[in-house]
Amino acid sequence: MTSRPAPVAAWHALVESGQPAGLDALLADDCVFRSPAVHRPQEGKDVTKAYLAAALVVLGPSLTYVGEWCDDDSAILEFEAEVDGRTVHGIDMLRWNAAGQLTSFTVMVRPLRGLEAVIAAMGAELTRSAG
Repeated sequence: MTSRPAPVAAWHALVESGQPAGLDALLADDCVFRSPAVHRPQEGKDVTKAYLAAALVVLGPSLTYVGEWCDDDSAILEFEAEVDGRTVHGIDMLRWNAAGQLTSFTVMVRPLRGLEAVIAAMGAELTRSAG
């Protein structure tokens, strides 16, 4: 694929800006967020926005995408980041609808110590932003 799909370009722009303001337009109302830290899928735009906004705070400062695979309605973005001194390696799996809005955002993270650091930092950020 020679050009990046619009939803992927929009996600990259959001990450680069560090500002979650664009999430409202990027996410479909029925978007589902899946995390290695939460057993059940988190359903709906509002909860997905909350998780992704927290991720921009927790991972954003050091988040670097190192690989990308896209087709017509989905993408896998490989990333690296540092959280509380722990190196994190993972992927974001994105799916979108015909309108270019994300319908699914799944995160996978390794190694275990990195995931534990992400869980602690995300929990603290979600608590802080909700209060």
